[in-house]
Order: sequence, then structure tokens, then C-alpha cells
Amino acid sequence: MSRHLRTFARVHAFLCSRLLAAGLALLMAAMLLPQAAAADAKLDAWIEGLWPEAQAAGVSRATFDAALKSFKPDLKLPDLELPGRRASGSGGQAEFTRAPGDYLDRAYLMRLAATGRDLLAKHKATLERIERELGVDRYSVLAIWGRETAFGHHKLPHDAITAVATQAYLGRRKEMFRAELIAALRMLEAGIPRARMRSSWAGAMGLTQFMPSEYFVHAHDLDGDGKADIWTSVPDALASAASQLKGKGWVAGQTWGYEVKLTREADCGYEGPTQARTIADWAKLGLKRANGRPWTEQQLALEAYLMSPAGGYGPSFLVLENYKVIRRYNMSDLYAVFVGHLADRIAGAGDFVTPWGGTGPQKTSNIEEIQTRLTSLGYDVEKIDGKVGSNTRKVIGLYERANNLKVDCWPSDAVLDHMRRSASR
Repeated sequence: MSRHLRTFARVHAFLCSRLLAAGLALLMAAMLLPQAAAADAKLDAWIEGLWPEAQAAGVSRATFDAALKSFKPDLKLPDLELPGRRASGSGGQAEFTRAPGDYLDRAYLMRLAATGRDLLAKHKATLERIERELGVDRYSVLAIWGRETAFGHHKLPHDAITAVATQAYLGRRKEMFRAELIAALRMLEAGIPRARMRSSWAGAMGLTQFMPSEYFVHAHDLDGDGKADIWTSVPDALASAASQLKGKGWVAGQTWGYEVKLTREADCGYEGPTQARTIADWAKLGLKRANGRPWTEQQLALEAYLMSPAGGYGPSFLVLENYKVIRRYNMSDLYAVFVGHLADRIAGAGDFVTPWGGTGPQKTSNIEEIQTRLTSLGYDVEKIDGKVGSNTRKVIGLYERANNLKVDCWPSDAVLDHMRRSASR
């Protein structure tokens, strides 16, 4: 074959391949067009179905249309129910995706505490007024700010309307986020610029991370300028956080909890709010403060429950009502421990006495299998969700205790292997 013929053959083959690829692309597009059209029609119908609720909440049609006319779900957000993608109850929250010792990182806590102590002086008058008017101590308010946005240094990456609308349309908790979307539209109607409404993946906004629904209940104008500015006004943001804590049951003058040393009589299988009792009763089981200080008479009268976030591989705590209040701010045991401990550090306290062990992140599938097997054995597992929550740790501890295993309350490979071997006998 001549050189010209070979060149012609190569060009012809190339053109044929490009035409074939283009044809396949057109064919795929034609096949997907009905699906895309159906998806768009479904989204359009869903948006229109929101209108009566938004209108009843006082949102104008102009505000509604401007907010949602170009809405496209953000499929990169966590906690979505998508075909071929597992919907996880943990979402993207570090509280549920990192090992306890990593989440409660000592170096990070030390840096935040140092900044917090500087801010004590800088915002002294504001913090004193919050304590006086709202009854929440300055250290806890600063700890919320530190945990949520690193005292304003963390920049929120999402548009709040897109975030909550995506969760309401495709998320695991659609009804909850539907209400948050209506509240977010109300914020627009109230004159809050959309550009200001930057948020977390779940729609939390401002220096201390307010969900839209909380804004209308607890946003507080402390600086007296006629508007509650949780984005740029430190007095308003801190007072708003304090207002939310107070509204969730904050007990003035009380701490969040005490680090304790577990005993053979009171191991981590005693964890959880269902096993609460007075500290005097815990003391009878041998629980002592980890720092060696004796219990006072006032402390002995308090009701508390045991919390062991890393099972037998880290500090354990007797936690009080304010721990539960912090947890209502963000439904995570590790979050509440972080905020409580950071508040203590800002106030001058030191590190945990007991070090965090090498638990590491656990496989969701293994945790779910352990939860499923415990359920079949009659243990009171609240839900099979693949998360190492307080209830899961407790029932693992009860299983270990009943089978004469080391009681560490952790979903380890050793526990799972024992369950499998026992089931095969």
C-alpha cells in the first residue's frame, strides 16, 4: 500500500471512530432525555408543592420564585438518598466519621483554648452581660463559638438555600429539612441577603451555626442596633448561642460533667441516660473523680449518667443536665464532650487525665452486623445504623459482661468474631 493510501486509511479510520463516538453520544443523550425530563418535572412539581407552606409562613411569591426558580440539587452533599449511593446517618459530620481521640485532638483544643482566653478579655463586657441576662457562663459560650467556626476563622462553604433544599428534596431527613427550607425562605423575606446566608452542608449559619428554624426563636440583638446579626456581630452571635442554650434547659451555675475512673463494679456497660443515678450512688459503686479531688456534698446530690465516648479506650465522664443541653445544640456525644472540655480549658483547666486509646474509625458494615446480632440475641439496640453511639457501646458492654469477655464496650473485630463463632456452634 502506498504512503498516500496508508494516510487515507488512517484518516478514514479516525473519522469513522469519531463519527461512531458522536453517534453513541447522541444515542445515549436521546435515551437519557426522557429521564432528565422526568426528573425535572418531578423537581418542578416538588417546588410548586412547597408554595402553599411558604405562603402560609409569610413568604411572598416573588421571594419564593427568586430563591427556587433556578434550584438544582447539590449531589455532592452528604446524607442524601441517591440510587447506588449509601445514605448514611452520619452525614458529613466529623462527630460521626472520626475516631474519638482524633476528634478531641489535644493540640487543636489547646490552640482553641488559648484563643478563647484572649477573647475573654476582648469581649469581657459582652460576656458579663450574657451571664447576667441569660444565665449561661462565658466559657461555654466561647466554647460553642470555638467548636462551630474556630472563632469565625472557618468559612462556611455552602449556599444555605441550596443546602437545605437539597436535603429536603433528596436527603434522609426530608421532613425536618422541609421545615428548615421554609424557615430559610422566611429569612430571605425578612430582608437577610442571600449572599450572607453561607452555611454548613446542613444549612447551619453564622458564627455559632444557627439552623434557620432556630434563628426566629433564639436570634438575639445584644448590640442594640435593631437587628439580630449572627454573621458579623460577635455580641449578637454569642448572645444568640446563649439564648439557644437557655431555651434548651441550661442550668445556671452548673458544669457539664466530671471525668471519672471506671471500676470493675461500674464499667462502661453502665453507660447511657437510662442508667442515670445520683453521684452519691455512683460513688457507692466506686467511681471517683479522675483528678483525685473528692466529691462535695453538693455534687453527690446531683443526678448524672455515665458517658464513655471511646468505650474502655479513653476518658469516661459522669455528665449532668448541661451536657444534655449542649447535646441538644448538636446531637453528638463527642460534640458535647468537646464543648464542655473546651469550656473547662478556657476557664483554666488542663488535659484529660485518661489518654485516648487507639480505637480508630470502625467499619460501618461491622458495626451494623454487631447491632443486628445483638438485636437477634434480645439486646435492646435502639437502631441499626452503623454508628458507635452510647446505646451501642452499652449493649456491647452487656454482651461482653455476659460472656466473660474483656468489657471495653467497643465494636471490635474480637467482639464480632466471638458473636460469629457463638452463632455457628
